Formats: sequence, C-alpha cells, structure tokens
Amino acid sequence: MRAVAISAFGADPELVELPEPQPRPGEILVRLRAAGYNPVDTKIASGAMKDRMSPSFPFVLGQDGAGTVAALGDGVTGFRLGEEVYGRFTDPSRGLGSYAEYGVVAADGPVAPIPKGMILEQAAAVPTATATARALVEESRLDEGQTVLIVGATGGVGQAATQLAALRGARVIATATPDAADAMRRLGAAETVDHRGGSVADQVLAAHPGGIDAVFDLVSAAGDTAPLEGLLRPGGVICSVLRAVDPGALAARELRGVNVVNTVTGPVLNELADLIDSGELRVQVQAQIPLEQVPAVLSDIAAGHARGKTVFTM
Repeated sequence: MRAVAISAFGADPELVELPEPQPRPGEILVRLRAAGYNPVDTKIASGAMKDRMSPSFPFVLGQDGAGTVAALGDGVTGFRLGEEVYGRFTDPSRGLGSYAEYGVVAADGPVAPIPKGMILEQAAAVPTATATARALVEESRLDEGQTVLIVGATGGVGQAATQLAALRGARVIATATPDAADAMRRLGAAETVDHRGGSVADQVLAAHPGGIDAVFDLVSAAGDTAPLEGLLRPGGVICSVLRAVDPGALAARELRGVNVVNTVTGPVLNELADLIDSGELRVQVQAQIPLEQVPAVLSDIAAGHARGKTVFTM
C-alpha cells in the first residue's frame, strides 16, 4: 500500500510502499479514502513528542481517517464489509497511521459509521478536532448565558467549538480576521475580534469591562496565557489544548484551569454523527490534497493559518 511515513523522528516524510496491514482478532481493516490533518501529526514527525511515544519505524503519520470496511478480524460484530466508517487509525507500536491506503482499528475502539449524507472527505476531518471541541465545552462546564472567548477560532477545533458552545446557549467571542468574521458569525459567534488588530485581551476587555466567564485557548504556549486569564471573572475557567495553563496557580486566584486531554471513542463519534446528521454541527474542509503530494506540502500546511480542515485523499 502507499503511505506517507517517516524513517525516524525528525526525518522528512516520504511516500513509500508498505505491506497492507492485517486485522488482528477484534479489529477491522479499512480501505481509507481520506485522512484528516491535525497539527499534532507534524509535531510527532518532528520528534516533539518522542518522550511520550516509541513507534515502530517506518512510522505512518496521521490519526484521523475515513473509508470502507475491507476485512473483519476474528470475533468482530457490529460492522459489515463495505460499510463506510470514520475514526482514528493509529497504532504506533505497529508503525501504522492514517496517511495510508489501509488502516486498522479495534472494533470497540474509536470508530463509527460516518454521518448520513456526509462524504468520506468530510468525515475524515471530524474525529480529533471535533472531539477536542466537544471536550472543551464539556470540561469547561460552559452554561447557557455565559460568555466564552475562543482564541484560534477559525481552525478545525475552533470552528467546532464555536458551534458547540453556541448550541449550549453561550455567547461566543471568536478571534477572526475581518474576511473570516461573517463565516464565524454563521457558525454561531456573536462577536469577533481581529487578532491582528492588537492585543486580543485588551480588545475583549474594552467590550466587556466586567470580564467574561470562559476562555478556550487553542494557540498559546505555556507562559503566554496571563493576559487571557486576566479576562476572567471570579469562578471563570480557561481551557488549553496545548497544556499551557497551571491549574494550581489559577485555583489560588479563584479561577479554574483545564488542560484538555482529548480521547476519541466510538460513543463520542456516534454522538458527533448525530449532531452532524441533525444539521446542528457543520464541518468545513479547507483543502483536499492527493496523498502523493503530501510530503512536499506538509510543512507548508503546518505553517499556514487554518480556516477549516485539510484532508489528504487516496
């Protein structure tokens, strides 16, 4: 099978030919048609997370994907051959990821039938980003009538978080450049802030001098969250997807800090599918790129400013 893999941490991704994986008992083999890009994919390739994982090399990059069930391992029930599914197809110990023509996943793991009416390319964009957005809303305990600032709102996680927060009845302030503001309002943002127009925290505080209830920070590194923390009322919460907040220090100031750790599961994917089926949640694919072009463009994608999700097609 064709796949985009690295031979070692820090090595350039390459298009390679690898043996087609075989499903073990309890697993399904999926003929992947699309893989969703996530920033963590390039972090893994660079070696930034090597202290947390020890993959087998060559290691196929990618986690999210969508395709059709090609084979069933012994004991698998609940899926059928030819069924369209989406989920997370990564097993570092076997060097497997989703930037490939085939992937395997445990039948009771992070996989589910794709939402009705959604094409495979859209479905591949959902798992990690949208489940992360769901985790932000759940772990923040965001409630109706509260105000939340989403920093990094135009990317895949941010767009989903904007919609899910608005569904909760929250007032969403989304960071967006003027040319993206209308699109974010259509997704449920009540206000937008241009992050290129000066300090986001200063702009929000000028509009909300009494403070706000929550911040979803999708971009700040550790040590850079203080201005955003200063926006919070007593009892407010800041959530980071980059492990950037210090919950203990915030608790001493009567604030709550959450470093969100996203876990994609089959039930979560089924829940997201229901929201997509009902039209309450939309997924925007920014670009579709053939698998063979991925090695040449992956670094540019990582450095770009996302307005939705990038998907690689097979």
